[in-house]
Amino acid sequence: MNQILSVEPPKPKKDKSAKKQKTNYGSGGGTIAVEKIVRFFAIILIIFGIIMVGSGSYSMYQNSQTGNTEAKPTISVQEVSETQLQLEVSHTSPLQRVTYNWNGQGTVELDASGKRSVSQTIEIPTGDNTLNVYAVDQEGKETNLSRMYSREGDIDINFEVDGSNLKVTASGKNELSYMTYRWDEEEEQRVDINNTDLEYSIEIPMGQHTLTVAVVDVNNTTETKQQQVKGVTKPTVEVTLDESKTHFVVKTSDDEGITRVEIRIDEDDNQKYLFNLEEIYSQDQRKQFEYGGFELHDGENKIEVTVYNESGVSNTAKILVNK
Repeated sequence: MNQILSVEPPKPKKDKSAKKQKTNYGSGGGTIAVEKIVRFFAIILIIFGIIMVGSGSYSMYQNSQTGNTEAKPTISVQEVSETQLQLEVSHTSPLQRVTYNWNGQGTVELDASGKRSVSQTIEIPTGDNTLNVYAVDQEGKETNLSRMYSREGDIDINFEVDGSNLKVTASGKNELSYMTYRWDEEEEQRVDINNTDLEYSIEIPMGQHTLTVAVVDVNNTTETKQQQVKGVTKPTVEVTLDESKTHFVVKTSDDEGITRVEIRIDEDDNQKYLFNLEEIYSQDQRKQFEYGGFELHDGENKIEVTVYNESGVSNTAKILVNK
Protein backbone atom coordinates (compact mmCIF):
# COMPACT_ATOMS: atom_id res chain seq x y z
CA MET A 1 0.00 0.00 0.00
CA ASN A 2 1.24 3.18 -0.93
CA GLN A 3 1.55 5.66 2.00
CA ILE A 4 1.28 9.37 1.52
CA LEU A 5 3.63 11.22 3.81
CA SER A 6 2.89 14.77 4.81
CA VAL A 7 6.02 16.77 4.91
CA GLU A 8 5.99 20.27 6.56
CA PRO A 9 8.68 22.73 5.72
CA PRO A 10 11.26 23.01 8.48
CA LYS A 11 10.78 25.88 10.90
CA PRO A 12 13.58 28.39 10.89
CA LYS A 13 15.83 28.13 13.89
CA LYS A 14 15.93 31.13 16.22
CA ASP A 15 19.19 33.03 16.27
CA LYS A 16 20.15 32.90 19.89
CA SER A 17 22.93 35.43 19.42
CA ALA A 18 20.49 37.96 17.94
CA LYS A 19 18.13 37.41 20.82
CA LYS A 20 20.95 37.82 23.24
CA GLN A 21 22.03 41.02 21.51
CA LYS A 22 18.51 42.38 21.65
CA THR A 23 18.28 41.48 25.28
CA ASN A 24 21.54 43.28 26.01
CA TYR A 25 20.28 46.46 24.31
CA GLY A 26 17.10 46.36 26.27
CA SER A 27 19.00 45.92 29.52
CA GLY A 28 19.81 49.72 29.70
CA GLY A 29 23.33 50.10 28.32
CA GLY A 30 22.28 52.64 25.67
CA THR A 31 20.08 54.56 28.12
CA ILE A 32 22.99 54.97 30.52
CA ALA A 33 25.12 56.44 27.71
CA VAL A 34 22.41 58.98 26.82
CA GLU A 35 21.94 59.94 30.45
CA LYS A 36 25.68 60.56 30.81
CA ILE A 37 25.67 62.82 27.76
CA VAL A 38 22.67 64.79 29.04
CA ARG A 39 24.26 65.10 32.48
CA PHE A 40 27.54 66.33 30.94
CA PHE A 41 25.81 69.06 28.94
CA ALA A 42 23.75 70.08 31.98
CA ILE A 43 26.91 70.55 34.01
CA ILE A 44 28.45 72.61 31.20
CA LEU A 45 25.35 74.84 31.08
CA ILE A 46 25.43 75.33 34.88
CA ILE A 47 29.12 76.30 34.78
CA PHE A 48 28.48 78.68 31.88
CA GLY A 49 25.59 80.26 33.78
CA ILE A 50 27.75 80.77 36.87
CA ILE A 51 30.46 82.42 34.76
CA MET A 52 27.92 84.74 33.10
CA VAL A 53 26.36 85.73 36.45
CA GLY A 54 29.79 86.38 37.96
CA SER A 55 30.87 88.41 34.96
CA GLY A 56 27.69 90.48 35.11
CA SER A 57 28.09 91.11 38.84
CA TYR A 58 31.71 92.16 38.37
CA SER A 59 30.70 94.48 35.54
CA MET A 60 28.01 96.05 37.73
CA TYR A 61 30.58 96.49 40.52
CA GLN A 62 33.04 98.07 38.13
CA ASN A 63 30.35 100.40 36.81
CA SER A 64 29.38 101.40 40.34
CA GLN A 65 33.02 102.04 41.19
CA THR A 66 33.44 104.11 38.03
CA GLY A 67 30.28 106.03 38.86
CA ASN A 68 31.53 106.79 42.36
CA THR A 69 34.90 107.86 40.97
CA GLU A 70 33.35 110.27 38.49
CA ALA A 71 30.74 111.67 40.91
CA LYS A 72 31.03 115.27 42.07
CA PRO A 73 29.62 117.02 45.16
CA THR A 74 25.95 118.02 44.89
CA ILE A 75 24.93 121.57 45.83
CA SER A 76 21.32 122.45 46.69
CA VAL A 77 19.97 125.87 47.71
CA GLN A 78 16.36 126.31 48.86
CA GLU A 79 14.54 129.49 49.87
CA VAL A 80 13.09 128.88 53.34
CA SER A 81 11.76 132.42 53.80
CA GLU A 82 11.87 135.86 52.19
CA THR A 83 15.14 136.58 53.97
CA GLN A 84 16.85 133.19 54.33
CA LEU A 85 18.26 130.35 52.22
CA GLN A 86 19.12 126.77 53.20
CA LEU A 87 22.37 125.54 51.66
CA GLU A 88 22.93 121.76 51.45
CA VAL A 89 26.08 120.12 50.08
CA SER A 90 26.27 116.31 49.89
CA HIS A 91 28.52 113.72 48.28
CA THR A 92 29.15 109.98 48.13
CA SER A 93 32.79 110.60 49.07
CA PRO A 94 34.29 112.72 51.91
CA LEU A 95 34.35 116.45 51.24
CA GLN A 96 37.46 118.55 51.56
CA ARG A 97 36.18 122.14 51.41
CA VAL A 98 32.88 124.03 51.05
CA THR A 99 32.69 127.83 50.75
CA TYR A 100 30.14 130.47 49.79
CA ASN A 101 30.12 134.23 49.23
CA TRP A 102 27.93 137.02 47.95
CA ASN A 103 29.13 138.83 44.83
CA GLY A 104 32.59 137.27 45.10
CA GLN A 105 33.41 138.99 48.40
CA GLY A 106 33.77 137.88 52.01
CA THR A 107 34.06 134.15 51.41
CA VAL A 108 32.70 131.98 54.25
CA GLU A 109 34.22 128.51 54.72
CA LEU A 110 32.08 125.76 56.29
CA ASP A 111 33.37 122.93 58.47
CA ALA A 112 33.25 120.21 55.79
CA SER A 113 36.58 118.35 55.85
CA GLY A 114 36.00 114.58 56.00
CA LYS A 115 32.21 114.93 56.03
CA ARG A 116 29.79 113.68 53.36
CA SER A 117 27.19 116.43 53.91
CA VAL A 118 27.02 119.94 55.37
CA SER A 119 24.24 122.51 55.68
CA GLN A 120 24.05 126.21 56.46
CA THR A 121 21.33 128.84 56.80
CA ILE A 122 22.25 131.98 54.82
CA GLU A 123 20.77 135.47 55.15
CA ILE A 124 19.76 137.05 51.84
CA PRO A 125 21.13 140.61 51.61
CA THR A 126 18.89 143.37 50.30
CA GLY A 127 19.11 144.34 46.65
CA ASP A 128 20.26 142.16 43.75
CA ASN A 129 23.07 139.85 44.80
CA THR A 130 24.76 136.72 43.44
CA LEU A 131 25.40 133.74 45.71
CA ASN A 132 28.48 131.70 44.78
CA VAL A 133 28.98 128.22 46.29
CA TYR A 134 32.07 126.04 45.84
CA ALA A 135 32.60 122.42 46.93
CA VAL A 136 35.53 120.04 46.40
CA ASP A 137 36.06 116.49 47.62
CA GLN A 138 39.28 114.89 48.86
CA GLU A 139 40.11 113.68 45.35
CA GLY A 140 39.91 117.20 43.90
CA LYS A 141 36.55 116.88 42.13
CA GLU A 142 34.87 120.30 42.18
CA THR A 143 31.35 121.71 41.85
CA ASN A 144 30.37 125.38 41.54
CA LEU A 145 26.98 127.06 41.76
CA SER A 146 26.11 130.73 41.11
CA ARG A 147 22.60 132.04 41.55
CA MET A 148 21.13 135.53 41.81
CA TYR A 149 18.66 136.53 44.53
CA SER A 150 16.71 139.75 44.97
CA ARG A 151 15.37 141.09 48.20
CA GLU A 152 13.54 144.34 48.71
CA GLY A 153 14.22 146.35 51.82
CA ASP A 154 14.21 149.89 53.16
CA ILE A 155 17.94 149.66 53.88
CA ASP A 156 20.68 148.21 51.68
CA ILE A 157 24.01 147.17 53.28
CA ASN A 158 27.14 146.09 51.40
CA PHE A 159 30.65 145.01 52.44
CA GLU A 160 33.85 145.44 50.44
CA VAL A 161 37.36 144.43 51.48
CA ASP A 162 39.74 147.34 51.08
CA GLY A 163 43.26 146.24 51.97
CA SER A 164 43.33 145.52 55.70
CA ASN A 165 39.96 147.26 56.20
CA LEU A 166 36.36 146.35 55.47
CA LYS A 167 34.38 149.16 53.85
CA VAL A 168 30.70 149.23 54.86
CA THR A 169 28.29 151.10 52.59
CA ALA A 170 24.59 151.57 53.34
CA SER A 171 21.69 153.44 51.74
CA GLY A 172 18.07 153.78 52.73
CA LYS A 173 14.71 154.96 51.47
CA ASN A 174 14.56 157.11 54.56
CA GLU A 175 17.25 158.91 56.49
CA LEU A 176 19.59 156.54 58.30
CA SER A 177 19.95 157.25 62.00
CA TYR A 178 22.89 155.12 63.17
CA MET A 179 24.89 151.94 62.67
CA THR A 180 26.25 149.40 65.16
CA TYR A 181 28.90 146.77 64.51
CA ARG A 182 30.75 144.11 66.47
CA TRP A 183 33.39 141.44 65.86
CA ASP A 184 32.31 137.99 67.05
CA GLU A 185 30.75 138.40 70.51
CA GLU A 186 32.60 141.58 71.45
CA GLU A 187 30.91 144.79 72.60
CA GLU A 188 28.99 146.75 69.95
CA GLN A 189 30.36 149.98 68.54
CA ARG A 190 27.98 152.76 67.45
CA VAL A 191 28.37 155.13 64.50
CA ASP A 192 25.90 158.02 64.02
CA ILE A 193 24.84 158.61 60.40
CA ASN A 194 21.95 161.12 60.04
CA ASN A 195 21.99 160.75 56.26
CA THR A 196 20.46 158.52 53.59
CA ASP A 197 23.90 157.09 52.70
CA LEU A 198 26.82 155.72 54.68
CA GLU A 199 30.42 154.79 53.87
CA TYR A 200 32.53 153.61 56.79
CA SER A 201 35.81 151.63 57.05
CA ILE A 202 36.42 149.13 59.84
CA GLU A 203 39.85 147.67 60.52
CA ILE A 204 39.87 143.89 60.21
CA PRO A 205 41.54 142.05 63.11
CA MET A 206 44.00 139.29 62.28
CA GLY A 207 42.55 135.81 61.82
CA GLN A 208 39.05 134.56 61.05
CA HIS A 209 36.21 136.62 62.59
CA THR A 210 32.49 137.29 62.15
CA LEU A 211 31.33 140.87 61.67
CA THR A 212 27.72 141.82 62.51
CA VAL A 213 26.43 145.17 61.26
CA ALA A 214 23.01 146.70 62.02
CA VAL A 215 21.73 149.91 60.42
CA VAL A 216 18.67 151.74 61.81
CA ASP A 217 16.70 154.51 60.05
CA VAL A 218 14.60 157.31 61.52
CA ASN A 219 11.49 155.07 61.48
CA ASN A 220 13.35 152.53 63.62
CA THR A 221 13.51 150.10 60.69
CA THR A 222 16.53 147.87 61.21
CA GLU A 223 18.57 145.92 58.68
CA THR A 224 21.25 143.47 59.87
CA LYS A 225 24.05 141.86 57.89
CA GLN A 226 26.60 139.31 59.09
CA GLN A 227 29.71 138.06 57.35
CA GLN A 228 32.87 136.10 58.13
CA VAL A 229 36.06 137.98 57.35
CA LYS A 230 39.67 136.89 57.55
CA GLY A 231 42.11 139.60 58.54
CA VAL A 232 45.50 139.35 56.88
CA THR A 233 48.40 141.66 56.21
CA LYS A 234 49.75 142.37 52.75
CA PRO A 235 53.08 140.80 51.87
CA THR A 236 56.03 143.14 51.68
CA VAL A 237 57.87 143.57 48.38
CA GLU A 238 60.97 145.61 47.64
CA VAL A 239 62.82 146.07 44.34
CA THR A 240 66.40 147.39 44.51
CA LEU A 241 69.62 147.34 42.47
CA ASP A 242 72.70 145.26 43.23
CA GLU A 243 76.06 146.86 44.04
CA SER A 244 77.16 146.88 40.41
CA LYS A 245 73.92 148.62 39.33
CA THR A 246 73.57 146.06 36.52
CA HIS A 247 70.91 143.80 38.02
CA PHE A 248 67.74 144.38 40.00
CA VAL A 249 66.95 142.43 43.15
CA VAL A 250 63.49 141.39 44.42
CA LYS A 251 62.96 140.90 48.17
CA THR A 252 59.62 139.75 49.63
CA SER A 253 58.31 138.52 53.00
CA ASP A 254 55.01 137.48 54.56
CA ASP A 255 53.96 135.90 57.88
CA GLU A 256 51.76 133.33 56.10
CA GLY A 257 54.12 132.54 53.25
CA ILE A 258 54.62 133.77 49.68
CA THR A 259 52.88 131.59 47.08
CA ARG A 260 53.58 133.40 43.81
CA VAL A 261 55.84 136.16 42.46
CA GLU A 262 55.16 137.84 39.11
CA ILE A 263 57.80 140.05 37.50
CA ARG A 264 57.17 142.14 34.39
CA ILE A 265 59.75 144.25 32.59
CA ASP A 266 58.80 147.23 30.42
CA GLU A 267 55.11 146.23 30.55
CA ASP A 268 55.94 143.54 27.99
CA ASP A 269 54.10 140.20 28.27
CA ASN A 270 57.06 138.54 26.55
CA GLN A 271 59.18 139.60 29.51
CA LYS A 272 56.86 138.39 32.23
CA TYR A 273 58.29 135.87 34.72
CA LEU A 274 56.33 133.75 37.17
CA PHE A 275 57.67 131.96 40.25
CA ASN A 276 55.29 129.38 41.78
CA LEU A 277 56.98 128.98 45.14
CA GLU A 278 54.44 126.41 46.40
CA GLU A 279 55.88 123.91 43.94
CA ILE A 280 59.41 124.38 45.26
CA TYR A 281 59.42 125.29 48.97
CA SER A 282 57.51 124.45 52.14
CA GLN A 283 55.33 127.11 53.76
CA ASP A 284 57.98 128.02 56.36
CA GLN A 285 60.60 128.36 53.63
CA ARG A 286 58.32 130.73 51.70
CA LYS A 287 58.02 133.38 54.42
CA GLN A 288 60.95 135.16 52.78
CA PHE A 289 62.02 135.13 49.15
CA GLU A 290 64.83 136.94 47.39
CA TYR A 291 65.90 136.84 43.74
CA GLY A 292 68.51 138.93 41.93
CA GLY A 293 69.16 137.28 38.61
CA PHE A 294 67.66 139.87 36.23
CA GLU A 295 70.06 142.01 34.24
CA LEU A 296 69.11 145.57 33.30
CA HIS A 297 69.20 146.51 29.63
CA ASP A 298 70.53 149.77 28.30
CA GLY A 299 68.16 152.68 28.54
CA GLU A 300 64.93 152.83 30.55
CA ASN A 301 63.82 149.80 32.61
CA LYS A 302 60.25 149.68 33.92
CA ILE A 303 60.03 146.91 36.51
CA GLU A 304 56.78 145.76 38.16
CA VAL A 305 56.71 143.02 40.81
CA THR A 306 53.48 141.55 42.28
CA VAL A 307 53.57 139.17 45.25
CA TYR A 308 50.76 136.90 46.55
CA ASN A 309 50.46 135.23 49.97
CA GLU A 310 48.56 132.16 51.25
CA SER A 311 45.30 134.12 51.60
CA GLY A 312 45.51 135.44 48.05
CA VAL A 313 46.32 138.97 49.22
CA SER A 314 48.72 140.73 46.87
CA ASN A 315 51.09 143.67 46.91
CA THR A 316 52.80 145.39 43.97
CA ALA A 317 55.99 147.41 43.73
CA LYS A 318 57.18 149.39 40.69
CA ILE A 319 60.49 151.06 39.93
CA LEU A 320 61.93 152.93 36.95
CA VAL A 321 65.69 152.55 36.35
CA ASN A 322 67.87 154.09 33.68
CA LYS A 323 71.07 152.31 32.73
